[in-house]
Order: sequence, then C-alpha cells, then structure tokens
Amino acid sequence: ALLLGPTGSAAAAGAEKLPAQAWSFDGPFGTFDRAALRRGLIVYRQVCANCHALSLVAYRHLMGVGFTEDEIKAIAATVEVTDGPNDAGDMFQRPGRPSDKFKSPFPNENAARTANGGAYPPDLSLMIKARKGGADYLHAILTGYKEPPADFKLNEGMFYNAYFPGHQIAMGAPLNEGSVDYPDGTQASVEQMARDVATFLAWTAEPELEARKRLGLKVLLFLLVLTGMLYALKRMIWSDVH
Repeated sequence: ALLLGPTGSAAAAGAEKLPAQAWSFDGPFGTFDRAALRRGLIVYRQVCANCHALSLVAYRHLMGVGFTEDEIKAIAATVEVTDGPNDAGDMFQRPGRPSDKFKSPFPNENAARTANGGAYPPDLSLMIKARKGGADYLHAILTGYKEPPADFKLNEGMFYNAYFPGHQIAMGAPLNEGSVDYPDGTQASVEQMARDVATFLAWTAEPELEARKRLGLKVLLFLLVLTGMLYALKRMIWSDVH
C-alpha cells in the first residue's frame, strides 16, 4: 500500500489544504508527549508494521521514548530475526534483541510490491521529514479517507483521500475505530491513533529534537550573557572618553 506521495507543488496539486495541527513538539520549547509516543508505537506495530518498515530505528532507541531496558527486551523478543551463519555455515532464526533494527515486513522491495499490487510501501523512519507538511501531512492522510464525490472518477483498486495528491491512493484506510487497544485507557479513535502514530514517527525522524532545542537555548542564553558583558566592558573602557 502506497502511503505518501510526492512533495512540493506537485503534492499540493489536486489536494485540499492540510489542516494545521497543534503538536507538543512544536516551537522552541516543545517536547514529545511520552504517552503519545508509547501509543504511537502500538499503532505502528499493530497496524503500520504490516506493510511499512522502520529500518533506521533499533529497538534500543526506544529508551528515548521512556521504555525501560526490560520492556525493550520484551518488545524485541516478539519478532524472529534471521542471523548467522552459525558454525555449520547455516543461517538461523532467533528472537530479536535490543540492538536489532525494527524487523521489516518484507525481505526485499520486490516482495513488498508483489504483496501490495505493485505499490511499494515506503520506509517510515524519516517520512515526517521527507514530506512537506510533516506530521500535519501524515495526520491528514490517515484521517482523510472519505466517500468520493458523485462526479469523481475513482480508478479501480484506488481509494479516495481528500488530502492525497489527485485524491486517489493505493492504500485503503489503515485505521478504524478500535483498531488497537491502548493500555492507558485512551479511546482508540481514528483521530487519536493518527495523532499518536504521527507523534511517534516525528520522533523516529528526529529523535535528537529535544536535545537540539536544549542546546539551542543554552547557546542563546550564553550569547545574551556574553552580549551583556561586552556591553558593560565597552561602557567601562569608554567611560573616561569625552
């Protein structure tokens, strides 16, 4: 299933304007909502991971989401990973480890295309940064499935989406009410799941976001203090000059 289309002006053509969303990680002081990140991981694992890889993210990176070492080991162990060769020269299957990358749903691109009618489900690791609109775009796509207008010609095997370029997308609506169960009791509405998985994929695309913002604030404070000191020094040096 093809999730996201082209960027830039080509993407804007034939699609409705993206609704602007308020995200916890926006702005110079923004941070990732840890509860949303955990819920977003659930949505990815139970829905998106059936077609889309997350090949640039290792299970151990989930420490940045707030998972403990034991939790990460348990998550990684739910998948079987091909490893080897062993002493006999054979490849073998073993439970996943925290150091492993997220397991891809298909062994290669050809297998992915064959399973999805020729469409290639893109890797989602950097998708939020790769698409104009970022998290707003992903949220809009996931919530933009509607019945096509009466005068709209929908090609066979395609689905109508208000925010996808040309309004025709090869992926059927991946989210339905109650698609997942949230352990924290949050209602798994399509809107909620779209927000949560968009938040999670914003983190996978830029896990260093919070550290970068903290560093930026420290640099800004340093420059402000330095400017004040230089101004005071200038006044002191030129105080006797008339």
